[in-house]
Amino acid sequence: MENGRERLAELISSLERAGGNDSSRATSPGGEPRESNATNEEGRKLSRSRPRTYPYFEYLPYQVESEAERQENLEEIIKQLYMAVEAGDFAPGALHWTRELRAWLGLKFDPTKEQRVKLVRLYYELALAPGIDVTASERFAGMFMMLTKRKHYLRPVKDIVLDWRPLFRELKVFVLPSESGLIQSTNVKRNYRTLTKMCTFAQLYFDPQEIPVILEEFLPYFNTSFVEGAFVVSGLFNLLFPTSLSSVGIESLRPQHYLPTMFHLWSLVNRSKVFDTTFLDLFSRLARDSLPAAHISCSEYGIFTQDQSALIFTAVLRLLEIPVGQATSPYSTTVDIGAGLGVMLERDAKKHPIAHQIARWIVMSLTPACLDKPDSILSNLEGLIQAVETFFHPSNSGAWTKTLSQLVYYLADFFVMRWNREKSGEMEVPEDRRLNDELKRRFVLCLRDVIFMGIYSKSGTAMNFSLSTLQSLAYLEPDLILPGALQRIYPSMQGLVEVHRTTSSLRSLQILSRIMVRTKGFRCHVTTMLGLALPGIDANDLEKTLHTLSYMQSVCYSIPFHDLTKGKDDVSGSMLAVNWITSEVGRMEQDGANVELDYREELSDEDEELILRSSTASFAEFLSSFLGRVFTLLENLPDASRVRSGSPEENVVNTLPATFTPLLASLSPELYDMALNKIADFVGNHVIHQARDAMAFICNSLCKICPEKALKRLVPMLIAIIRTEIDENGAASTRNTGTDVLPRDRGLVWGVSMLSMCVVHVGDAVLPHKQQLFDIAIYMQQKCKGIPTVHISNYIHHLLLNLTGTYVVDFSLYEADVLERGLGPQDWGRIPKAGGLNIKWHVPQNAEIDFALELFRSQGEAAIRSLRSLIDGTSPIKIDGSDKAWSDELSRNLVLLRLLLAGVAVLLDPKQVSKNPDSESAKLNGDTKMVYANGHAAEEVEEDSTEASLALNDDEEARPTFRYPDGYVLERGSPHYTEVHALRESMGVLFHEVHHFLVEKQQDNVACFNPLYTAYKSWFIDVGIEKTAHVLDRVTRLFSADVHPYKVSGLRKEYPRSLLLRRANVYHLQRLRFNASPRPASDMDKMLLLDLAQSSVSSYTEVRRHAQGAIESASKAVIGARPMLIPPLLRAFEQGIEENDYARIKGAMFTLLFGSLAKTIGRDWRYAPSMIRSYLAASTVDKPSVQKLCSSGTFQVMEFGRSSERMVILDRNVLHALRPTEDDDVRRYIEKKKDQVKRKRAAGEIKKARLSEELVNIARKSHWKKASRTAAIVVTLGFRFDTLASDNLIDLLTTGSVDSHPGLRALYSGALVALFFLLETRAVCQHNYENYLLDKQLILDKIEVTTRRDEPDWTSEHLASFAKADTAYYIDHEHPGWLVWNKTMPGYKSDSRAEQEFDDEEKRVIKRIGDTLDRPWFSAFFAYLKQEPRDATADRFRMASAMMLGYAFDLMHDGHIAVTLKEIKEEVAITFGDGSDKHQHRATAEILGGLLGSVHNKKIETRTVIWDYCMSILLKVFSDGLTPENSGYWTTFLHLLLQGKDPRRSWPLVEWLSDFKLDMSSNAAFKESSKIMLLAQCINDAGWHFQLEKPVLADFLQHIDHPYKGVREAMGHTLAAIYRTRYHESYKDVETLITNQKAASSIGTPPYEPTEEFSKTIHEIFERLEKWRLERTPGDQKPSSYTSGSKTILLWLDSMLSSYECTQLLQFFPDVFMEQLLHMMDIKEDQELQSLAYHVFRHIPNIPHRLGEDTELIASLIRIGTTSPLWHQRLRVLINMQVIYFRRLFLISRDQQHKLFACVASMLTDPQLEVRIGAMTTLSGMIRCSPLALRDRVVHDLNQKFTAMLLKNPLPKKPRTTPSAPNTGTSTPTPEHTKLVLTRHAAVLGLGSLVQAFPYTSPPPAWTPGVLTTLANKANADPGMVGKSVKSILADFKKTRQDTWHMDLKVFSPEQVEDLEGVLWKSYFA
Repeated sequence: MENGRERLAELISSLERAGGNDSSRATSPGGEPRESNATNEEGRKLSRSRPRTYPYFEYLPYQVESEAERQENLEEIIKQLYMAVEAGDFAPGALHWTRELRAWLGLKFDPTKEQRVKLVRLYYELALAPGIDVTASERFAGMFMMLTKRKHYLRPVKDIVLDWRPLFRELKVFVLPSESGLIQSTNVKRNYRTLTKMCTFAQLYFDPQEIPVILEEFLPYFNTSFVEGAFVVSGLFNLLFPTSLSSVGIESLRPQHYLPTMFHLWSLVNRSKVFDTTFLDLFSRLARDSLPAAHISCSEYGIFTQDQSALIFTAVLRLLEIPVGQATSPYSTTVDIGAGLGVMLERDAKKHPIAHQIARWIVMSLTPACLDKPDSILSNLEGLIQAVETFFHPSNSGAWTKTLSQLVYYLADFFVMRWNREKSGEMEVPEDRRLNDELKRRFVLCLRDVIFMGIYSKSGTAMNFSLSTLQSLAYLEPDLILPGALQRIYPSMQGLVEVHRTTSSLRSLQILSRIMVRTKGFRCHVTTMLGLALPGIDANDLEKTLHTLSYMQSVCYSIPFHDLTKGKDDVSGSMLAVNWITSEVGRMEQDGANVELDYREELSDEDEELILRSSTASFAEFLSSFLGRVFTLLENLPDASRVRSGSPEENVVNTLPATFTPLLASLSPELYDMALNKIADFVGNHVIHQARDAMAFICNSLCKICPEKALKRLVPMLIAIIRTEIDENGAASTRNTGTDVLPRDRGLVWGVSMLSMCVVHVGDAVLPHKQQLFDIAIYMQQKCKGIPTVHISNYIHHLLLNLTGTYVVDFSLYEADVLERGLGPQDWGRIPKAGGLNIKWHVPQNAEIDFALELFRSQGEAAIRSLRSLIDGTSPIKIDGSDKAWSDELSRNLVLLRLLLAGVAVLLDPKQVSKNPDSESAKLNGDTKMVYANGHAAEEVEEDSTEASLALNDDEEARPTFRYPDGYVLERGSPHYTEVHALRESMGVLFHEVHHFLVEKQQDNVACFNPLYTAYKSWFIDVGIEKTAHVLDRVTRLFSADVHPYKVSGLRKEYPRSLLLRRANVYHLQRLRFNASPRPASDMDKMLLLDLAQSSVSSYTEVRRHAQGAIESASKAVIGARPMLIPPLLRAFEQGIEENDYARIKGAMFTLLFGSLAKTIGRDWRYAPSMIRSYLAASTVDKPSVQKLCSSGTFQVMEFGRSSERMVILDRNVLHALRPTEDDDVRRYIEKKKDQVKRKRAAGEIKKARLSEELVNIARKSHWKKASRTAAIVVTLGFRFDTLASDNLIDLLTTGSVDSHPGLRALYSGALVALFFLLETRAVCQHNYENYLLDKQLILDKIEVTTRRDEPDWTSEHLASFAKADTAYYIDHEHPGWLVWNKTMPGYKSDSRAEQEFDDEEKRVIKRIGDTLDRPWFSAFFAYLKQEPRDATADRFRMASAMMLGYAFDLMHDGHIAVTLKEIKEEVAITFGDGSDKHQHRATAEILGGLLGSVHNKKIETRTVIWDYCMSILLKVFSDGLTPENSGYWTTFLHLLLQGKDPRRSWPLVEWLSDFKLDMSSNAAFKESSKIMLLAQCINDAGWHFQLEKPVLADFLQHIDHPYKGVREAMGHTLAAIYRTRYHESYKDVETLITNQKAASSIGTPPYEPTEEFSKTIHEIFERLEKWRLERTPGDQKPSSYTSGSKTILLWLDSMLSSYECTQLLQFFPDVFMEQLLHMMDIKEDQELQSLAYHVFRHIPNIPHRLGEDTELIASLIRIGTTSPLWHQRLRVLINMQVIYFRRLFLISRDQQHKLFACVASMLTDPQLEVRIGAMTTLSGMIRCSPLALRDRVVHDLNQKFTAMLLKNPLPKKPRTTPSAPNTGTSTPTPEHTKLVLTRHAAVLGLGSLVQAFPYTSPPPAWTPGVLTTLANKANADPGMVGKSVKSILADFKKTRQDTWHMDLKVFSPEQVEDLEGVLWKSYFA
């Protein structure tokens, strides 16, 4: 911290000046004056730019605090936060105040803009501060995200600007090559997921003026030589690139300035899904943020150009991964595997689905300019949806289903959001860009058809998305969506179609209901729909029942169930409505799916109102049927198997009350009375045990709506039922075992359950029945035993809740004044304003409090007496071994006391509860603003020795807490107040006595411990609010579920009135929950906590479990509970180990390590040492369950030893912006606290060091199991930056690295590597911790090489230098200069003379290590290396061994260890032996890897000696010793040597490998191929720095016809690798790159243009192949030069085409590759060649071409398709035609489209049947995915053409043969006849392809019946293939339309149906 203070001089004065513009840093842009209506000062004081929709504070039934008081508390929080951060007290100090701030914001309080800006800056700084503890930084990041969660809190640039550099600095650690050459530091770095998430929030506030700087910073890292660089840069752009716009119109900040460069970068990595996703994400955000900017030009393509838009749409089509014909995926996995570390920068695809990005880009680019332009974004969207239309059909589902449904969902959602926000002015969009009605209409029409298919999807997810989309579209254009929806819904509701369609229809109705009730005409259908839905309530189909109930619920929230015909003369009864509905349904049947109902024009307002009134006359009938069906359902419900199982029965039971509450609330008084009578009768006359809960909920709904009426009817009846059951049926007269209610008791339980639900949340309506309710409670308690007693206690609990709680008792859909004036049609679907409600609350009055306390007292005292008598033996029920009556009675009373405590929770005052009874006389002060949690003021902190320094624990520390009014009803100090608290206290005393008694006398009575500890839990946490019931969570969950259907993007809280009222209720509970924050412990709390500690180590598992659960809850509720619980538990743990008491050990371990105590122990080093010792002792206990706990806890215990924060580096300016006005107390407090934190840390470190020493000694002597755990802990404890490690620990690690146990060996050598690494890091950070945190490293040989980028030959000179060994410096990184040059690049001197400087501490460690590493150590280490590994997976080159040895040899070169190179050579010779065994090879490879790695920064002499020695071994191995078993080790060895290094560092090896020549005479194929593979590895690792390729290429290309497969494969891959790494762009600087790309085109320059030399090579090779092909004898089975050479070339092409540089080959497709590939596929004798050629051929359409680059390719496909003499070739090009057509839908020119259609249509007349069939499939596929306009034109032309063909070429009539002439059956068809048949077949297939292009369009297109009839009449009778084709076309047509046949049939005229009879469907008699 101190360094931080020195580092940043206090530049605060500028911030402190009054009135400074605090919108951002002083000089940043966007600090312009605000809008004229608010001065800057006011703007800062405002809390929000948009006022709250819901006035939370006004709606509460009590006086709330003033705004000034909230602000005062916030100031206090900020002050405390400042003091904690300034004092370095991050955890717990700053974290505590962060929690307080979160809670403060959670109460809907708003900070001013100025405060928010300061806090956002502070948390941004804290989350990214170097040196801060990871867990703390995660919390701070969370707070940062919370403060910037909504975009309207702070306007980007105007209100605040954040710096992107700190985030970049942290991300860089993960993803950019460390320029230090060191692997990243072991200092625990933060979680990269948190960082990427932070980027999502912070990105909005990055300064757009920084764009040039960001480009300068990121672009130089871009390269595809090592493709990870490209992925990392694109990922960084996506996360950090500022897309919000500066208001300044600087040219270099305009998107079109840098977009061409972005498109160019995108085209550098082809065939990558990651790249497509990343760039779409970036462009979509750019489109969103540029939309409001008037200074950015915007056309029909949004802010993009036509070319850019076409490319993006093409990428969208790729991303949807729609299967086309036989095409392979457009993506190549090999490209994305190369992303490497770039993976960390990808967004989580679940949270950011690609469909979201696509939709955002499209919707945010739509403007009215799109309407009349042919290729606009809107036209392309229509084209896209039409192209993939058939993939939405339920019968056509697959991997694409979810993405497509997500896409339309997000499209509609974004459109609705934009529409609403533009209307409300929240989105400030220039007038000419705003969405208008015509645009909206076209958008809805575009999605309408696919959504009507999607809602019937078989996939649940897709159906959900489609339904939400339907809702959005109906919201936008009800008149376009509702007619089609009703037309589909009516038949399915009338049961005419399959069940799944009925379910979909019910769900559609549910989401459309609120739009229907508000839309003229359509609302008249609502009552009919309700009636049709009734059969859906069906006990045999619970899922359908659920949807029906949900539908009814949504209707009930929107309309009043009032008969509107009452008192009206103009309409009576429902006849008018019935007739109208009948005619409308008829009309829908008539018109089919294209029905149009324009009620706005057709119906006058008066008529519509009459029909609506008429339709409400049937409500009474509906209600009666509805209740009848619900009762039937309840009678037939199966028994619920178990509670909370998520079964359908349970869902129905939960949905019933959710439906009944709004239903009963919307009823008119007459209908309510009817419902009340029916329900009361049902309850009185039935007992249905399994429907008990459901019925009780219904009763509760009934009573809540109209309490007086309902209670008057129900209470007397239920009490009578209960008395009858007890007195006459003997219910609950004896105890029962098991959990089921006895049949005898069911009537009683039914009555009690109904009664308890009738008296809760009904307010003071219970008072008239007070005496009856009171008496029955006492009566039942006296008489009942067994299970019913729980229900009885529950009844008392409910009654108390009802009397003491504050809650909303208003459920009406309308305000009182509306109801008084009478409801009318205008009230249907009315949405109230969230701001003008009058809410009825229940606030307890004195009479209710009296009643509640009387009940509490009488029941509580009775239970206390009963329990006392049970434990002191005076009760008539005695403890008797066999009889459980005593346990029953004890449990019953404990349960009662628990429920009583929970019932009066709101009357308990946390402050009073924390006091001890003896301090009662202390003054009872009022509602103080701030309570210091344990009395003494925060500043007094006593000082003491080490233990005292450690004792300052977060849990014990006093912290101010705030309280806000929550409607507390008792007056503090009143008799009631005193009584309720006294009674609670006496219950606590009793609990302690019962616990004591049970532990002493009844420790095996497990059944009694459970209720006791549940009661303990209630005692601790049910204070102020009933936490045990999780009230707030439950209410919030239910509320969210109910409002979910009403949420509309861009609108706020447009909910029905009753839901708005519930929001106020939830808010009241939030306040209660806030005030029930942790409280100080009273003496009674402490006593009970110790009871729990005692039982949490009981011998009985169940007892332990319940006690541990209670401890977890209690320690959250009571301050200081944890430090009090830890010592007794630790003692128990130690004792358990001494006595081998397994139960104790498990109990103690579980409580201490697997709950919230673990964190406290880890921070409090008074307890941690003994915890760690005991844990290690437990790891030798011989009991599997204990061992399982030990292994789960290892990580937790290791965390204890982490070093605490030593230094955190913060920007003081940010912190000082929060500084309160200067105050001596504050300064004193900070100094004191700082000192304390320091002392506590120092004391902790002393303890850690001592323990570390102790554990080292334990590890030496222990069994391996214990030793391995000890070692793991020692490493975190013993390694420190300052002291590195103690001598004792070093000895343990060095000797342990050659331990005989393999597990320990791995652990110790891993730790030793970590120590070496720490040592090296410390040295390069110049022994300074601050440098270490800031990653400032002084690397000895590192230099900055100045590039001569302005010289034209600089790049070629730079590359040429890699072709010779001598150089002044090495360039290890691949990125400098690949895309652009920087002024300098990092290099490393080639002849290192400088020695690393070590300080004394480092020298001590080196010496200590050196003392152990002698020859025997190396000998042992090498011997272990060549042992066979235990499992096959470990049998690979182990980097860890090579690193370990690298460090060891490093010490040897510097003379720190007593081993010479000669001795090592001897040991290596022994290790390698004869090299016959693969393990010898593995060990040698690892040793040589370490040896060569250790010299890369040594003097040239040392390097030469080592390289000469190693090369002698390597040459021997590489020349003769490689086998399939060992080649893997050597490849990895090579990778280790070359990856990320300059190839000149390993020159001898690189040169030897590059000198490889193929030996055509050799028959050792593996030797040859393995050498080539090593060379390929070398080329891949060296990338574009490999400059020795010329001879290799010449050699390989000369011998492409090598006879051996292995060699050919290796050659193919190597050729591809060489050509892949030849490409680089090397612009002289970023500016030139951007200018060049912009000048070239809007999508930049095309990359990978083949060089002249490359083109020449390709042409030569293929000419040679053609020559060999002609020389080869066709049908020859033997391999020839042609077949071998072709395979090599195909492998090379395959490797290139599935990689990112595939576009390099584009220009060779049409004339060079295509025909050759087809020839190769024709060689039947060589199947390998055939399949390889086919594989490469299928790559062709997947290679992305640019606009207009495909002309020649398409021409060549057409040429081969129409002229090739071989039918196989004609058939194969068809495959690619369809794929190219689809993939390039948005890029292909109109002319090309027509040519392709003409070609495929002409191929229908091909003489070969297979080609004709293929052409038919291709043609229908192409028609299907064409845009509508083109599709219609093509269909029209082809229909005419083929119909004419069929009619003009009739079959000649058969001559009648004379019966006498013998029929030989051998008549040969004439050529004319064959031609005729062919022509007819072509026409049939052509017409068939038209029909098959629309398999799912329902109803079928208008021309279909004509085509089908023509086929049936004119060609069905043809013999042979023609007739067969006709029949199969007709049969397929019928088969795909099973679902919609009843609708599709209507398109045919009766004559057409007749013509098709018997062909299309067989008659019954046929």
